[in-house]
Amino acid sequence: MFCAKVKEFLSQNKIEFTDRNIAADQAALDELEKLGYMTTPVTVIDGQVVVGFDRDKLQKRLKTG
Repeated sequence: MFCAKVKEFLSQNKIEFTDRNIAADQAALDELEKLGYMTTPVTVIDGQVVVGFDRDKLQKRLKTG
């Protein structure tokens, strides 16, 4: 549910992103674990992590209105 909200937010703001499915992509799961997380969504913006759908943090990191 929150993954869809993040993707919708990014799409509405015309932000390009790479969608990685940890259930189907072992490398994506390994990367998530290396970041120290076992929950989704995790959005990495310029090396900074936003966990879950946090509109305020996403806007701040992306500098969108």
